[in-house]
Order: sequence, then C-alpha cells, then structure tokens
Amino acid sequence: MTEIVRGPNIPLPFNMVDGKIVDKPSLVEEEQQATEAIRNRIMKQLTLTPRKEVFIYVHGYNNTFDDAAFAMAELWHFLGRTGVPIIYTWPAGYPGMFGYTYGRESSEFSIYHLRKVLSYISSFPEVEKIHVIAHSRGADVAVAALRELTIGARTAGIDPVKRYKIHNFVLAAPDLDLQVARQRIGGDHLALSVNRFTIYSSPQDKAIGFANRLFRSPRGRLGTVSEENLDETLKEVMQSVEQLIERFAFIDFSGATDAKVSQGDRYGHSYFRNAPTVSSDVVLMLRDDLDPGSPGRPLVQGEHRFWHIPPGYPGKTIKN
Repeated sequence: MTEIVRGPNIPLPFNMVDGKIVDKPSLVEEEQQATEAIRNRIMKQLTLTPRKEVFIYVHGYNNTFDDAAFAMAELWHFLGRTGVPIIYTWPAGYPGMFGYTYGRESSEFSIYHLRKVLSYISSFPEVEKIHVIAHSRGADVAVAALRELTIGARTAGIDPVKRYKIHNFVLAAPDLDLQVARQRIGGDHLALSVNRFTIYSSPQDKAIGFANRLFRSPRGRLGTVSEENLDETLKEVMQSVEQLIERFAFIDFSGATDAKVSQGDRYGHSYFRNAPTVSSDVVLMLRDDLDPGSPGRPLVQGEHRFWHIPPGYPGKTIKN
C-alpha cells in the first residue's frame, strides 16, 4: 500500500469573523490540496474505464482493511472491472462483544469522514455516478452520512440527487435498530436522495440476531426484517411510499434455498458475498442497472416493496 495523500486533522481550528466561522487559511489550503490529489487519482482511473462511475464499499463490524479490500476487489471483478472501486475503511477490526461496542463507537466517529468523502467525490465533474454499498455496521455509517448530506442540501434548496450523484445506495445485512432506521431513512425521506435505495435482509442472520439481543431492540433490527414480521406501523409506512416505487426495495433472503450460503460464514451474515443468488442480484443491479423484477433481474414481487430471491436465481437472464 502506498499513501497518496493525508488531509489535515479534524476539526480545523477556526475564528469567528462578523458572526461567521472562518477556518484557518493555511489548513483550508491543505484540505483543498488533499482534495485535488484525490481527484487526480480518481481521474487517472476513470481514463481506463468507459463508465465514469465510482463504487464505494463500506465494510462492517470486525472487518480489517484487508477484508474490505478483498470484498471490493471481488465485487469489482464481477462488475466487469469497470468504474473506479473505492473502499471506505474504518477502525472495526476487533472481535467479540467488547469489539462490537468498540466498533459501534468507531462507526459514530466515522460518519463525519464518510460524509466528507462523498461530498468531495461528488463535486468532481468527471464523476457521473456514485454507488454506495454498505455492509453490517457500515450501513449505520452510510445512512447517517447520507442523512446529514440530505439535510444540508435540502436546507440550502439543493436537490441531493443532483448534488451527490448517488445512483445506487445499497444496505447489505444492515445492523441498525429498526426504529432508528425508520426514523433516519423514512423520517428524512432518504430514498428521495438517491436514484435507487436497496436493502438486503435475512431473518436467518444470526449476527444481527445477536445484536438484537445485545441492544434489546424492541421492534427488531433492519437486517432481519421480512415481509412476514412487519409490524402494523411499518406496514403503514411502506404503504405510504408508493411514490418511491421506482427507488426503494427490500430484498428478502432466507438462505434456505442456497446451500453455499454458510461457506466461511457460520452466522449467515455475509450472504451478499457468500450466497451466489444474492451476489448475482447485487451484480445485476450494479453492473446492468436493472430494477427489481425486470427481465434480466427476475425477483419475485411480494407486498410492501418486498422482493424475494427464488431458488436457482437468476437462472437464464435476458439483459435489457
């Protein structure tokens, strides 16, 4: 690994001038130089690909830098090695219960930095689209960052879709309290901040089940939601978002129909990579830009914006 650039430490020292926050000029310049270095590196990669798009992977709990790099390299390979692959890594590589609480605090610390990264990259005119794929506890980081960007953009009268260019926003096995997720995602209408908002969930996810017991989530956690265990309040919320029908989808995966789901993952938490049916759906969505239920992505439609992965999926597909 070669370090290309390191920005100034956050927060930047500042002064108050006429009631306004003014950062120290030398540090502002240092931050601008760091941003330009990132831009130059991304531009170099964009010249090698016909798709002027960036794919950002945000890893989850107890994942190291190497884990994240391997996951992104694997995904990028099956995407056809197109676009620019980026991993957003944060300090989460500690196992066990205490490692989980450490990871929870680290995820809170990382929100600001991911928000800055998304803001930087989306400001580059050469980047046409951004795709965010967040797994496990990384989903909390990604959702919180998107929420803060959304609030800032709408307050300024700016459409967050146009400003931040996020085409796909994918939460795989998201480790989020359901009520917190409903407040953050639904309350601030985050599905209107991206072109396609997708959540992969599985009731058989043992790692999310452990988190549910640890934090005693009264309504459960987002990563284990299924069409069968929706409470009435959430059903009403789902029914009220018909205008988001082209943007929002739950992909329900039980794992029972995929014999390879447990390979290297006894908790059933990394199925978006380990289960061929799920990883195939991720690739069809990101590589071919297909909506759920389209000819090339034959998911089975349920109710309340749920889609199900059938046995043998995707079978023989037809690309639009």
